[in-house]
Amino acid sequence: MHPYFKIDEKLKRLAAEAEEKAQPYFKCIEETTRYNQQKMLAAFSSAGVSESHFAESTGYGYGDRGRDILDKVYAYAFGAEDALVRHNFVSGTHALTVALFGILRPGDKFISLTGTPYDTIHSVIGIKKASGSLEEFGVSYEEVPLAAFGKPDTEAISKIDFSKYKIAYIQRSRGYSLRPSLFCDEIEELANIVKKSSPSCIVMVDNCYGEFVEKTEPTSHGADLMAGSLIKNPGGGIAKTGGYIAGREELVERCAYRLTTPGTGREIGATLGHSREMFMGAFHAPHVVGEALKTAVFASALFEMLGFECTPRFTEPRTDIIEAILLGGAEKLIAFCRGIQRGAPVDSFVTPEPADMPGYDSQVVMAAGAFTLGASIELSADAPIREPYTAFLQGGLNYHSGRTGVLLAAQSLLEKGFLDEERLSV
Repeated sequence: MHPYFKIDEKLKRLAAEAEEKAQPYFKCIEETTRYNQQKMLAAFSSAGVSESHFAESTGYGYGDRGRDILDKVYAYAFGAEDALVRHNFVSGTHALTVALFGILRPGDKFISLTGTPYDTIHSVIGIKKASGSLEEFGVSYEEVPLAAFGKPDTEAISKIDFSKYKIAYIQRSRGYSLRPSLFCDEIEELANIVKKSSPSCIVMVDNCYGEFVEKTEPTSHGADLMAGSLIKNPGGGIAKTGGYIAGREELVERCAYRLTTPGTGREIGATLGHSREMFMGAFHAPHVVGEALKTAVFASALFEMLGFECTPRFTEPRTDIIEAILLGGAEKLIAFCRGIQRGAPVDSFVTPEPADMPGYDSQVVMAAGAFTLGASIELSADAPIREPYTAFLQGGLNYHSGRTGVLLAAQSLLEKGFLDEERLSV
C-alpha cells in the first residue's frame, strides 16, 4: 500500500486473503457489468445522442432536445416504455413522492407489500405527521408485514383483493433494516400476484440502490412504475443531482404533470447546463455500480474474517449495492464510520459524529466524503444509532479506493481495541 495510509501488517495480510476469496464473485460482477455497459451503449446509439443534446436551455426550456433524448436513453436502459429524468428531483424520496402524488387521488388506497418503507418516506405517506402528506389529501395507506427472514409474506399477499388498491408498493432495497433486498425475479412474483387479483392495480417499485446490479430492472419484471435517485447508482458518480421515474408511458406522463403543472408536464423545464453530466453519468453508471459491488464484496469478506456478521455474505448474490455490517455497539459503529471517512477523497479530515437528521427518528452517524454531497454511489457508510448497531456501507467510484476505505475502517476499529487479536494472528 501507499505509505501515506498506515495499515497494520496483520490487517494487510488478512485483506489479501479476503480479496483472494472474493475473486470468483468479482468475475460474476464483471460479467454483469459488461452486459449492462453494452446495454447502455446501445441506449445511447439507439437514441442518436449527439453533441447538440448537451446544450443548455434556460427559462421555460421549450424545445430542449437533450432533455427528451436523455429520457429515451434511460427508458431503453431500464427496459421501460418511458422515463422522466430531471435535475429538478432533489432526492430519490422526491422522485418517489412525485410518482405517488402523480398517480394517487383523494379516496385512493395504496399498500406496501414489503413492510414499513424507508424512513424518509414516512412523512410523505403520513406514518409520521407532516404538512402536505398523502394522508392529508385523503389517501389511505396499509402494509403487509414481512414474513420470516424478512421476505415478503407471499401467502398473506395472495389473499388480498387488490381491486381495492390503486398502488401496490415494493421497496427493492433493505433500507435501514436487515431484511434481504429483493431480486427482480422476486419482484416479478409479487407483481404476478397483484395482477392476477387486479390487472388495474399499479405495481410501483422504489428502485434506489438497485439500478444496474442485475442485467434487468423491475420494469422488465412486471413493475408498472419505478423511481430512484441520480446521486445513487444511475448517476454514475457524475450527475450532481436529480432523479428519475420510469415505466408505462401513461403513468410517467401523469407524473410529469405533477412535477411541473397539469397541461405542460414534460414540455417545460430548463436543463441549465446539467445535460452533459447527466448523460455522462448514465454512461458511466454500469461500470461504477460494478466497482461499488466489488467494494461491498471485499468488505463482507474482510469483516467476516474479522468475526462480524455481514449481510449479504460475500458468497451471496446481490441485488443492490448495500452491505450491512453488524458491529454490535454504538462506539464500534462510530469508529467504523470514522475510518471510512478517512478513506474519502473529500473531507477526509472530518470526524463523523452522531446527529439528528430530517426524516429520521434516531440520530444518524454518516461517513460521506464525496464530490457530490450525499452521493451514496461514492463510498459512504451511515447508520442510525440504534440496535443492532449496523453500518450500512455503499458505493465506491472505483474498487481500489473503495478497498482502501474499507481497510481504514478496519484499522480504526483496531486502534480502538475493537478487533479480536486472535483472528488477526491466524
